[in-house]
Amino acid sequence: MATKRTIEVALSTSGLDSAGRPQRVPLVVDGGGAVTTLEPPASLEPELEGEHMLINIGPQHPATHGVLRLVLELDGETVVRCIPHVGYLHCGFEKIGEYRQYNQIIPWTDREDYLNSPGNNVAFALGAERLFGIEITPRCTVLRVIAMELSRIISHLVWLGTTCIDIGAFTPFLWAFQERERVYNLLEGWIGARLTTSLTRVGGMAADIPDGWMEGLNDFIKTFPKTIAEVDKMVTRNGIWVGRTVGIGALTAEEAVNYGLSGPMVRAAGVAFDVRKDFPYLDYETYDFDVPVGSAGDVYDRFLVRMEELRQSVRILEQAARRLPDGPVNVDDPRVILPPKSKATSEMESMIHHFKQVMEGPRPPVGESYVAVESPKGEKGYYMVSDGTSKPVRWRIRPPSYVNLSAIPKMVEGHLLSDVIAINASIDIVMGEIDR
Repeated sequence: MATKRTIEVALSTSGLDSAGRPQRVPLVVDGGGAVTTLEPPASLEPELEGEHMLINIGPQHPATHGVLRLVLELDGETVVRCIPHVGYLHCGFEKIGEYRQYNQIIPWTDREDYLNSPGNNVAFALGAERLFGIEITPRCTVLRVIAMELSRIISHLVWLGTTCIDIGAFTPFLWAFQERERVYNLLEGWIGARLTTSLTRVGGMAADIPDGWMEGLNDFIKTFPKTIAEVDKMVTRNGIWVGRTVGIGALTAEEAVNYGLSGPMVRAAGVAFDVRKDFPYLDYETYDFDVPVGSAGDVYDRFLVRMEELRQSVRILEQAARRLPDGPVNVDDPRVILPPKSKATSEMESMIHHFKQVMEGPRPPVGESYVAVESPKGEKGYYMVSDGTSKPVRWRIRPPSYVNLSAIPKMVEGHLLSDVIAINASIDIVMGEIDR
């Protein structure tokens, strides 16, 4: 029968005795050498009294995904309190919009969230068209769905790649950005721009897709899922990734709703809210796609939700590519759509319409409108008020990044300093939407 015995082991964590030698800690071991109990001296982990420390995370871009400053109060390496400071970008989009014609505002929407430029363009055009009372063409409707889903893929790929780098995985970043370049090549072939597209106009699009463009889209739809599968294989069940994300920054469904969160942030907490399903636009109610929902509301669930949304965007693109009809992309209304250049230089009436639109701008009736869409980051809304002139008297943005960021003090409290980077990355913010 094996007997238990007690041996003394010097541990580096036990401190020094009065003679300057490491303290020896008694361990109770059985006959087979297995440790069954540990009886450390009272001085093994002494109670240290000290003041809390204040440190800044940001406003350097790599640390906080933009010019965000997080003031952290730390007890050792544990976050006691977090105070986010915004206001380092000074964009002033909303005020500038009050001095621009409606079509002139569209380039500003590119720059609110430069990872979702086409999506912002479409959202603003939908709001303005509701104000004008315009019904867009069937071809324009489908092209806008394609633009918005490509934009969602771009945004999620940037989030995926940069979050992997934040947590310590480099290869998925390269895979994600390679696919992002393929989407940018598609947008460049369509509109001539890559990052800031200015894709829409009130009443239609800046341009129709060129001949052969759909072949490139179909090739992307066919091959992109392979990259998603590779990232899933490398990351999703990786022990380091799981350890850095599971249980970190968790929010309950009730907390997520109380904070007003939307997009992947609220869906990861178990709330199946998607503007495309709950308040459909652009005929999204006719598309077959699923809304991924998590349960724990932590960093890991936000990752899983966004990964599945990439797959669902591919499903939507497949359906849109099949149903794209022929026909014009712009409404037949010379009050809002510029006439072709050939007519503007050869017909008096077309030249007058061109002159009035360029010099004065289209004028909607007096009224107000609010349109919300499901952006990659959540509910993106545009509210505008018309006094009958060619410029909105008020233009306000409901930015998901700003609202989602409000929950970061709750999410980081009690976590370690290193977890703050992972939690902040999981929100997926762009500062142009915040300091607008």
